[in-house]
Amino acid sequence: MLPGFFLLILILFNPIFIVLASAQEALTWSDCLAEAKKNHPDLISAVESVNQEKAAKEVTASGLFPQTNVDFDISRAKTSSTTANSYSYGVSGTQLIFDGMKTSSEIKAASENVAAAEANYRFASAEVRLNLRSAFVNLLKAQELVKVSEEIVKIRRDNLALIRLRYESGLEHRGALLTAEANFASANFELAQAKRNVEFVQRQLTKELGRKEFSSLTVAGDFTARETAVEKPDFDALIKNNPSVLNALAQKNAASFGVQSARANFFPTVSGSAGAEKSGATWPPDNDQWNAGVSVSLPLFEGGLKTAQFAQARAAYRQAEADERSTRDIVVVSLERTWAALQDALETVDVRHKSLEASEERSRIAQAQYSTGFIAFDDWIIIENTLVEAKKFYLEGQADALLTEAAWIQAKGETLEYAP
Repeated sequence: MLPGFFLLILILFNPIFIVLASAQEALTWSDCLAEAKKNHPDLISAVESVNQEKAAKEVTASGLFPQTNVDFDISRAKTSSTTANSYSYGVSGTQLIFDGMKTSSEIKAASENVAAAEANYRFASAEVRLNLRSAFVNLLKAQELVKVSEEIVKIRRDNLALIRLRYESGLEHRGALLTAEANFASANFELAQAKRNVEFVQRQLTKELGRKEFSSLTVAGDFTARETAVEKPDFDALIKNNPSVLNALAQKNAASFGVQSARANFFPTVSGSAGAEKSGATWPPDNDQWNAGVSVSLPLFEGGLKTAQFAQARAAYRQAEADERSTRDIVVVSLERTWAALQDALETVDVRHKSLEASEERSRIAQAQYSTGFIAFDDWIIIENTLVEAKKFYLEGQADALLTEAAWIQAKGETLEYAP
């Protein structure tokens, strides 16, 4: 009666367990790209930085347009014997005529600052893509490692069963049995460790997706590297669109316009003004006034201020020029290094795959030989250990190839829109 009761409970609640087991969200690489592009805080910050620079450019450009004001005034003055009212309203405006191209240079510098911010957004996007891909691959690897660990547990379990049978038959010594039991325990530990690691990398991926809360998820994909770049590319051509280089170039251009702006300080500033006003002691006022004029401003002595500002701007330009050259050199070296690393990683996968195939074949042969007593335990267990290690090494090699591929794509400056 009691076993039947437990069976009934299991049947009733089994659908719930099935629902919970299937509740994990499965994401493809395309899903991850789309979500991170929309939600990642680093990208949101970079977008707002671009918006700030665009607004700063508009602020600077406003100086080329007429500046107008409307004035309205009502006042009352009282003495011991009289009280007087005063009313006035009017409009006035000024227009910059000439400032030695200072404002136009500042506008051009602001445009370059916008370009620098846009390049910085691309750089942030490339960094997010690298981190996202790394988290995706790590979770893919963690999921696969659980499967590999389960295979290793089965190998160790079968080995232990065979050795125990031979030990009980008097064909094997106790040391072999204890070794098999230790290997089986180690395999179970590694399986438990692999399962615990899955949740950690799930949290990594959740962060890189830009999610505010942790959610249990899985990823769907394979370990095929698609960006192989077998033929060595033209690195000098690749750096032309690299966001780091574009950012440094924009900063250099902005600094050059800063020099022009500082030079313009030595020229006079010419502006025109005009205004019209009505005033009187009663409302509406009926006294008309107007004015128009041109003003010229040229500082004669400011303690070397303009000279110092010009020297400062030129130094800033030379610094930006050196930074751009340094950035180009760093990017070229990074491209060379990551391309070579990618080729090494891809070839490593091929080598480890061949090693795995060889280990599997040797294991099949050795299994039969050990069962019939043709080889000793010490020789056989070495072959089994080699198989176990080959399985893990092959998975490591596959994951490393995908991570190196992601680093190569990031070195090229590709953003989240790049989805091979």
